[in-house]
Amino acid sequence: MPEVICTTVYQFPELSDAAKDKARSWYRELGPHDDWWDAVYEDFEQVCEILGIRLKTTPVRLMGGGTRQKPCIWFSGFWSQGDGACLEGFYSHAKGAAARIRAYAPQDATLHGIADRLQAVQRRNFYQLAAEISHRGRYYHEYTMSVDVTRDSPTWQPPTEDAEETVVEAIRDLARWFYRQLHVEYDHLTSDEAIEEGIIANDYTFTETGRRFG
Repeated sequence: MPEVICTTVYQFPELSDAAKDKARSWYRELGPHDDWWDAVYEDFEQVCEILGIRLKTTPVRLMGGGTRQKPCIWFSGFWSQGDGACLEGFYSHAKGAAARIRAYAPQDATLHGIADRLQAVQRRNFYQLAAEISHRGRYYHEYTMSVDVTRDSPTWQPPTEDAEETVVEAIRDLARWFYRQLHVEYDHLTSDEAIEEGIIANDYTFTETGRRFG
Protein backbone atom coordinates (compact mmCIF):
# COMPACT_ATOMS: atom_id res chain seq x y z
CA MET A 1 0.00 0.00 0.00
CA PRO A 2 1.28 3.49 -0.77
CA GLU A 3 2.20 5.68 2.16
CA VAL A 4 1.91 9.42 2.57
CA ILE A 5 4.90 10.87 4.38
CA CYS A 6 4.73 14.47 5.51
CA THR A 7 7.94 16.46 5.68
CA THR A 8 8.32 19.97 7.00
CA VAL A 9 10.51 22.07 4.72
CA TYR A 10 12.12 25.43 5.30
CA GLN A 11 13.26 28.41 3.32
CA PHE A 12 16.93 29.23 3.75
CA PRO A 13 16.46 32.12 6.23
CA GLU A 14 14.43 29.81 8.48
CA LEU A 15 17.25 27.28 8.95
CA SER A 16 19.56 27.03 11.93
CA ASP A 17 23.16 28.13 11.49
CA ALA A 18 24.35 24.53 11.16
CA ALA A 19 21.67 23.76 8.58
CA LYS A 20 22.54 26.91 6.65
CA ASP A 21 26.16 25.75 6.46
CA LYS A 22 25.03 22.44 5.00
CA ALA A 23 22.74 24.17 2.50
CA ARG A 24 25.51 26.52 1.40
CA SER A 25 27.89 23.58 0.97
CA TRP A 26 25.37 21.83 -1.28
CA TYR A 27 24.90 24.90 -3.47
CA ARG A 28 28.62 25.65 -3.59
CA GLU A 29 29.32 22.15 -4.94
CA LEU A 30 27.20 23.00 -7.97
CA GLY A 31 29.87 25.55 -8.88
CA PRO A 32 29.38 28.93 -10.57
CA HIS A 33 27.21 29.05 -13.68
CA ASP A 34 28.67 28.23 -17.08
CA ASP A 35 30.90 30.93 -18.53
CA TRP A 36 31.01 32.78 -15.21
CA TRP A 37 34.20 34.44 -16.45
CA ASP A 38 32.56 36.25 -19.39
CA ALA A 39 32.56 39.69 -17.74
CA VAL A 40 36.23 39.34 -16.76
CA TYR A 41 37.12 38.29 -20.31
CA GLU A 42 35.29 41.29 -21.75
CA ASP A 43 37.11 43.64 -19.39
CA PHE A 44 40.45 42.06 -20.28
CA GLU A 45 39.78 42.39 -24.00
CA GLN A 46 39.16 46.11 -23.49
CA VAL A 47 42.35 46.49 -21.45
CA CYS A 48 44.34 44.73 -24.18
CA GLU A 49 42.91 47.03 -26.84
CA ILE A 50 43.87 50.10 -24.83
CA LEU A 51 47.43 48.85 -24.28
CA GLY A 52 47.95 48.06 -27.97
CA ILE A 53 47.45 44.28 -27.91
CA ARG A 54 45.38 42.79 -30.73
CA LEU A 55 44.31 39.39 -29.49
CA LYS A 56 44.48 36.43 -31.82
CA THR A 57 41.25 34.51 -32.27
CA THR A 58 40.25 30.90 -32.83
CA PRO A 59 36.97 29.57 -34.28
CA VAL A 60 34.58 27.78 -31.92
CA ARG A 61 31.55 25.80 -33.03
CA LEU A 62 28.08 27.02 -32.07
CA MET A 63 25.15 24.78 -31.15
CA GLY A 64 23.33 25.82 -34.33
CA GLY A 65 26.18 24.52 -36.47
CA GLY A 66 27.94 27.81 -37.23
CA THR A 67 31.14 29.19 -35.76
CA ARG A 68 32.30 32.34 -34.02
CA GLN A 69 35.73 33.79 -33.33
CA LYS A 70 36.89 33.47 -29.72
CA PRO A 71 39.83 35.50 -28.36
CA CYS A 72 42.92 33.43 -27.56
CA ILE A 73 42.93 33.89 -23.79
CA TRP A 74 43.03 30.97 -21.37
CA PHE A 75 43.36 30.21 -17.69
CA SER A 76 43.42 27.33 -15.25
CA GLY A 77 42.66 27.65 -11.59
CA PHE A 78 42.71 28.10 -8.80
CA TRP A 79 44.32 25.48 -6.65
CA SER A 80 47.44 24.07 -8.34
CA GLN A 81 50.94 25.49 -8.40
CA GLY A 82 50.95 25.70 -12.21
CA ASP A 83 47.66 27.59 -12.49
CA GLY A 84 47.54 30.97 -14.18
CA ALA A 85 46.46 32.78 -17.33
CA CYS A 86 47.96 33.56 -20.72
CA LEU A 87 47.10 35.09 -24.07
CA GLU A 88 48.08 35.16 -27.72
CA GLY A 89 48.20 38.32 -29.78
CA PHE A 90 50.18 41.09 -31.43
CA TYR A 91 51.48 44.09 -29.53
CA SER A 92 52.39 47.48 -30.99
CA HIS A 93 52.48 51.05 -29.73
CA ALA A 94 49.09 52.48 -28.83
CA LYS A 95 49.09 56.26 -28.74
CA GLY A 96 47.78 57.68 -25.47
CA ALA A 97 47.58 54.26 -23.78
CA ALA A 98 48.81 55.55 -20.42
CA ALA A 99 46.11 58.23 -20.28
CA ARG A 100 43.39 55.94 -21.65
CA ILE A 101 44.06 53.17 -19.14
CA ARG A 102 43.83 55.70 -16.29
CA ALA A 103 40.49 56.87 -17.63
CA TYR A 104 39.27 53.27 -17.94
CA ALA A 105 40.62 52.00 -14.59
CA PRO A 106 41.41 55.05 -12.43
CA GLN A 107 42.30 53.07 -9.28
CA ASP A 108 44.29 50.23 -10.83
CA ALA A 109 47.95 50.99 -10.16
CA THR A 110 49.08 47.71 -11.73
CA LEU A 111 47.60 48.58 -15.11
CA HIS A 112 48.96 52.12 -14.86
CA GLY A 113 52.43 50.72 -14.26
CA ILE A 114 52.22 48.33 -17.21
CA ALA A 115 51.11 51.12 -19.54
CA ASP A 116 53.84 53.45 -18.27
CA ARG A 117 56.58 50.85 -18.79
CA LEU A 118 55.42 50.07 -22.30
CA GLN A 119 55.19 53.74 -23.18
CA ALA A 120 58.68 54.45 -21.82
CA VAL A 121 60.34 51.62 -23.73
CA GLN A 122 58.49 52.59 -26.90
CA ARG A 123 59.76 56.15 -26.51
CA ARG A 124 63.34 54.90 -26.25
CA ASN A 125 62.78 52.96 -29.47
CA PHE A 126 60.97 55.76 -31.34
CA TYR A 127 57.64 53.90 -30.98
CA GLN A 128 58.82 51.18 -33.37
CA LEU A 129 58.60 48.13 -31.11
CA ALA A 130 56.24 45.27 -31.90
CA ALA A 131 55.81 41.80 -30.46
CA GLU A 132 54.04 38.56 -31.23
CA ILE A 133 52.72 36.69 -28.20
CA SER A 134 52.24 32.94 -28.58
CA HIS A 135 51.19 30.15 -26.24
CA ARG A 136 53.26 27.02 -25.93
CA GLY A 137 52.74 23.79 -24.03
CA ARG A 138 49.63 22.41 -22.37
CA TYR A 139 49.60 24.61 -19.28
CA TYR A 140 48.22 28.13 -18.92
CA HIS A 141 50.25 30.69 -17.00
CA GLU A 142 52.47 33.67 -17.72
CA TYR A 143 55.57 31.56 -18.41
CA THR A 144 53.83 29.52 -21.14
CA MET A 145 53.86 32.60 -23.39
CA SER A 146 56.58 33.16 -25.96
CA VAL A 147 57.02 36.90 -26.67
CA ASP A 148 59.01 37.74 -29.82
CA VAL A 149 60.01 41.41 -29.70
CA THR A 150 61.12 43.22 -32.87
CA ARG A 151 61.75 46.80 -33.99
CA ASP A 152 60.35 48.14 -37.24
CA SER A 153 63.11 50.66 -37.95
CA PRO A 154 63.49 52.12 -41.46
CA THR A 155 67.25 52.37 -40.82
CA TRP A 156 67.52 48.81 -39.36
CA GLN A 157 68.24 50.00 -35.86
CA PRO A 158 68.06 47.14 -33.36
CA PRO A 159 65.90 47.39 -30.24
CA THR A 160 67.52 48.96 -27.19
CA GLU A 161 69.12 46.50 -24.79
CA ASP A 162 66.23 46.70 -22.33
CA ALA A 163 63.46 46.45 -24.92
CA GLU A 164 62.85 42.72 -24.97
CA GLU A 165 62.96 42.24 -21.20
CA THR A 166 60.69 45.23 -20.58
CA VAL A 167 58.03 44.16 -23.07
CA VAL A 168 58.13 40.51 -21.98
CA GLU A 169 57.78 41.36 -18.28
CA ALA A 170 54.96 43.82 -19.00
CA ILE A 171 53.04 41.14 -20.91
CA ARG A 172 53.63 38.62 -18.14
CA ASP A 173 52.47 41.14 -15.54
CA LEU A 174 49.34 41.68 -17.61
CA ALA A 175 48.65 37.93 -17.60
CA ARG A 176 49.15 37.87 -13.82
CA TRP A 177 46.75 40.79 -13.46
CA PHE A 178 44.17 38.98 -15.59
CA TYR A 179 44.49 35.84 -13.45
CA ARG A 180 43.98 37.86 -10.26
CA GLN A 181 40.79 39.38 -11.70
CA LEU A 182 39.48 35.90 -12.47
CA HIS A 183 40.33 34.70 -8.98
CA VAL A 184 38.58 37.69 -7.38
CA GLU A 185 35.46 37.06 -9.47
CA TYR A 186 35.43 33.37 -8.57
CA ASP A 187 35.87 34.11 -4.87
CA HIS A 188 32.96 36.55 -5.06
CA LEU A 189 30.68 34.06 -6.81
CA THR A 190 31.45 31.36 -4.26
CA SER A 191 31.25 33.62 -1.19
CA ASP A 192 28.60 32.98 1.47
CA GLU A 193 26.75 36.14 0.46
CA ALA A 194 26.54 35.18 -3.24
CA ILE A 195 25.63 31.60 -2.38
CA GLU A 196 22.77 32.73 -0.14
CA GLU A 197 21.49 35.10 -2.83
CA GLY A 198 21.42 32.24 -5.33
CA ILE A 199 19.62 29.89 -2.97
CA ILE A 200 16.97 32.46 -2.08
CA ALA A 201 16.51 33.60 -5.70
CA ASN A 202 15.82 30.00 -6.78
CA ASP A 203 13.33 29.39 -3.93
CA TYR A 204 15.06 26.20 -2.82
CA THR A 205 13.65 24.48 0.24
CA PHE A 206 15.42 22.29 2.77
CA THR A 207 14.77 19.86 5.57
CA GLU A 208 15.47 20.93 9.12
CA THR A 209 19.06 19.65 8.87
CA GLY A 210 19.77 21.62 5.68
CA ARG A 211 19.36 18.84 3.15
CA ARG A 212 17.98 20.05 -0.19
CA PHE A 213 14.32 19.11 -0.62
CA GLY A 214 12.84 21.11 -3.46
